[in-house]
Formats: sequence, C-alpha cells, structure tokens
Amino acid sequence: MSTPVLAAGQAVAGMPRAELQPREGPPPAAEDTFPKLVLQHSQFSGERPSIREKEFGIWQTYSWKDAAAAIRAIACGFSALGMRRGDKIAIIGDNRPQFYWSMLAAQSLGAVPVPVYQDAVADEIQFVLDHAEARFAVAENQEQVDKLIAVRDRLPHLELIIYKDLRGLRHYSQDHLLSLARAQEQGRAFDVVRPTFFLEEVGKGRGSDVSVIVYTSGTTGRPKGVMLSFDNLISAARSTVIFDRLGADDQVLAYLPMAWIGDHLFSYAQAIVAGFAVNCPESSDTVMTDLKEVGPSYFFAPPRIFESILTQVLIRMEDAGLLKRRMFTYFMAVARRSGATILEGQKVWFADRARYALGNLLVYGPLRNSLGLTRVRVAYTAGEAIGADIFLFFRSLGINLKQLYGQTESSAYGCLQRDNDVKSDTAGPPAPGVEIKIAEDGEIMYRSPSVFVGYYKSPDATAATKTPDGWLHTGDAGVFTESGHLRVIDRAKDIGRLNGGTLFAPKYLENKLKFFPYIKEAVAFGDKQDFVACFINIDIDAVGNWAERRRITFTSYTDLAGRDEVYELIAGNITSVNRDLSDDEALAGSQIRRFLILHKELDADDGELTRTRKVRRGIIADRYSALIAACYSDRTSVSVEATVAFEDGRTSIIRADLKIRQAETFPYVKRRLVA
Repeated sequence: MSTPVLAAGQAVAGMPRAELQPREGPPPAAEDTFPKLVLQHSQFSGERPSIREKEFGIWQTYSWKDAAAAIRAIACGFSALGMRRGDKIAIIGDNRPQFYWSMLAAQSLGAVPVPVYQDAVADEIQFVLDHAEARFAVAENQEQVDKLIAVRDRLPHLELIIYKDLRGLRHYSQDHLLSLARAQEQGRAFDVVRPTFFLEEVGKGRGSDVSVIVYTSGTTGRPKGVMLSFDNLISAARSTVIFDRLGADDQVLAYLPMAWIGDHLFSYAQAIVAGFAVNCPESSDTVMTDLKEVGPSYFFAPPRIFESILTQVLIRMEDAGLLKRRMFTYFMAVARRSGATILEGQKVWFADRARYALGNLLVYGPLRNSLGLTRVRVAYTAGEAIGADIFLFFRSLGINLKQLYGQTESSAYGCLQRDNDVKSDTAGPPAPGVEIKIAEDGEIMYRSPSVFVGYYKSPDATAATKTPDGWLHTGDAGVFTESGHLRVIDRAKDIGRLNGGTLFAPKYLENKLKFFPYIKEAVAFGDKQDFVACFINIDIDAVGNWAERRRITFTSYTDLAGRDEVYELIAGNITSVNRDLSDDEALAGSQIRRFLILHKELDADDGELTRTRKVRRGIIADRYSALIAACYSDRTSVSVEATVAFEDGRTSIIRADLKIRQAETFPYVKRRLVA
C-alpha cells in the first residue's frame, strides 16, 4: 500500500500570499508558446536587456527588440531553406545568443529543437541526430562541423549544417554547409517578400505542441529523447518564477550545457517567462571571471560545480599565509555553527551573531565577492544529491543555496525548498502544482502539469515510465520526513545491503568523500558484500598543489595517484568519513574498509561518466571487475592495463600497479543524552 500523496498546496503552506507574486515584469500573459512570449516582451519591454554575450573581452547587450528581430530573420531563413512544421533541428555549441535564438526561430515555425552536448564525441552526436531524425543542425564552429561531417554518411535525414563561427570553415566547399549569417540574410529577403509569414506561423503554435526534445544522460544505457511541450515547460517556469519572486531585474549566467534540462529551465524557459537577462560567458575557461563581472542575482549549478568551487577555495587557503589560514579556520567554525541559522532569520546567541558579523566583514563577504556570488538572492543545485557538508558550507557563507528535485521528464520541476525552511538532507516539499507519493517498493512517483509528453519513438518506454493517469515512475528511492519534506535516498536500483544487513547507499558515501578537495570522484561498492570498498579519483589540481608545496615530484596523473604520500592523504579523508558514519546506527556498518586510487580519471569520453558527469556504474563494474575482485580479496596490489580514448579518436595505453589499502574504521557507540 503506497503512502499518502503529498500535494502541492502543502508546498506553500504558511507563506504570505504577497510572496507568491512575481516581483516585476509584463502583465500575466495568455501566450502559450515561447515565441509568443518573446514577442510580448518585445512589445511591453522592448528596450530591456534580453541576453548578453562576452566576445573579445567586451559584453555585447541585446534587447528584447533585438532578440525578436534576430529570431524573425533566422526563422524566415530556416523557412527559405525548407524547414517545415514538425522538423527536428540539432543545436550543438556553447551558450550563445544565436543558439537560443535558433531554438526560438525553429519553434516559431513549429519545428522542434534538439540540443546536443557540445563535448560529445562524434558517435554520440550521430546517435542523437539519427534517432531524432534531424534534418538540420546548427553548429558553433569548425570542431562541431567536423564531427558532423565525420558521421554524415550515417545520418540519412541530415540535409543541412548551419555554422555560426566562420573561422576555419571559409574553404569548406560542401554544398550542405551554410553560415548562420547567410541564413539570416536569406531570411530578411524572404521577410520582405512575405511580411506576414512570421507572425502567422507563430500564431499557429499551441501550448500542447512539442517544444523541445531533451535527451537523457544515458546513465544505464542509450539516451532517450524526452518530448516536453510548451505547456510542460511554461507551467514549470511560471511556478518557479512565482515561488522565488523572479522578475525582469534578475540576472543569470548561462554556462551549463544547453542540452541539459537544467539550463533549458533556468536560462531559457524561466528567462522568457520572467523577462530577466541571460548572460553568456566568453568561454568555458572564463566562467569564474565572467561570473564575477556579471554578479548574478539568480544562480544555478549542479553539485559538481559547487564541489569544484569549494576545492579552489580550499586550495587558495592552503597557499595563504599563516594568519589568513587561522582566521579562515576560526571564522568558518563560527559560520558552520550559526551561519545557516542567521540566513534563515532564526534566533542566535548575541555573541555568535557578533562573531558572524565580524567574520562577514573579514572572511565571508570578501570570499563571496571573489566568487562572484555577492548579489545572489536565490541559488539552486540539482541534478544529483549534493553532499550535506558542501551544501552547508555555502549556506554558512550567507548564500541562499537551496535544493530542488526533478528530472528531465518533469521539466526539472518536482520539489522546491522555501527560503525559511531549508534542510541539507531533503529536497523540500512538493512544489506548487505537484503531487508526490511513495510506492510500495519505496520508489518516488509524481504527477504534475510539467510531466513530459513521452519518449520520442519509444511508446513502450513511455508506458513503462508514465502511467495512464499521469503518474511518473522516477526510479529514485525516497521517504517523506515528518515535516513533509522529500528525502531522496539514491537511485532505487543502486541501493543495496551488505551481507550483514546494513543499508548500502553508494551515492551518500560518495558525496561525503567528495567534500574533501583532494577527491574528485568516488565509486563505492558493497551490495551483497561483507564490507564497503571504493575507487578514488584524485583531483589533480588540488593534490598537485598539495604535492608541490611538499616538494613531492611527479610526472603524470598516474604517477601522482600511486605515490604513498597521496595514499596517506586520501586515507585520512576516508578516516574522517568513517568516523562520521560510526555515529549513525543505520550506516555504521557501511564504513569503507578498503580502497584504491585509480590510475586514470573516470571520463565521459571513455563511457565511464555521462556528459553530466554521473557515474555509469554498470560500465565501471564490468570494465574494472578485476579491480573490484582484488578489493574483496587479501591482495595489496593489482596490475591494470587500460585503453584511453581521446576526443579526436586517438587512443593510448596506460599500465600501472595499483595499491589496495585498508582504511581505519570505528565501532558504533550509542550516544547518551545528557539531561
């Protein structure tokens, strides 16, 4: 028997009605597609900034009128080139205004954009474009065009490749190539001849039409094409805009892959609904610099980004002088004790509040400023579970970081945390308009207007995931807390038990390990085993910096990962995790007993991670079965040989002898309550 459904009304209980209203922007609209909403912004707030791009070190600003004009020209150009309602168009590149405009242009004609991860190898791109039956592709530069050309003979539906950046492509003579600038020129000429065409086509769009096909990360197999309608995405965007009081004055940095549902909700759907400005960084290498220049009020990042930021902070502190290190350590202890409580407006002892105020002046404020997060009013993390220690670190700095729970199939919309009710171990209560229940087997299920139309060309998969009455099987295991918050435990298929009966939740253990700056990735094993063992990927920047300061020489990642000193460093991190686990009766038995440091980084190009850096456990279990077996034997080392693939198709062989080490564990001792 399933648990009672927790409905959306409970998600906003106790919140003043005024807080549920958008802060600013145009009046509520009946417009039911993104192109219609853009035209509305162009009419009501045409001179306001819509999108910015940093190019050659200078920020270029485009107003809503500029955006509407560009979208019109591109849409007319697409039509002149033969695009018709229902066609699919792939978008491959970094976050650029022209790519967001191309998506809107295609949607204006009733075509369906299919964003693709820009770092995907040619074979991955080929699968998505072939499965989606894409007739057109918009690519950023020569690199992306070359990938498409390499697999074009396996793409029978692909007719035209449109590219943005001319560099390196001026002498490409294939008749299936065309620059985006040329397409816009054709579009303007087309618009002169048929001046009513664009608005007529936009007017034909309906909220029930498929807006976009977003492919899943493919954690357990081939990616699936998730069809999301305008109704799905606009419903999710409007609800979140109201929930967090977003308006036209907000700013967001668009730096995450356009193929990920997180970017599509935060940098596309919400921006168009609320009318706020989107800022595109110059490149992936300048994101942190651009973040400081933009100073966004609204910030979103998956856990891996916050892990990376924390690692860089801790590296900088290690390089700082003795006085700064001591000051940082002291005031971070104050922040951990009272920072999150102060952020939520709760009572704190005067002495701690005074210490925190001094820490804000000396440490927290300068740190937020150096990270570009000074103006952040609302920040979210999602995509997978974030370690509680990492989450609390940022909240203790005074950053209003919250968690949300959703999937591609739900338009990234499921649970939201209220500003004054944030917990590190939950995703919050159901969001407005969402119903959630826990099935008999512990699986989370939800139903809402944002739940997807279906999987493209996969009716059987759709039927297995979405019930006839609209309930979605998430594949995640979770429970409701007494306060009505959803606690997501792990992927249901990944949760197991040790032979002694102890619960084994690998993601929980891995997140605790990744709090340490020296650990970039971890993969835990233990289901149907006597104890937990794990693989570790070191963070080459953090550990390399640590080694250099101790004058430890190394020649490569493999060399550094195998050093005894590094094993001692990682063993200390694991000891800290085990000590924490020993305080929890349910998890004390899942302490890590044995570990090894892998000879190479787990890599999406090798199929070991998804493009969103989620671990593909099945592939790793098969590929490294000999290493897993060695961890559960009495061996202290194991030889390994691996082939590494590069983006350009080259391969390399890595050979190494990996050490297997014991980790210190602790007995569970029931704590006595002091009266």
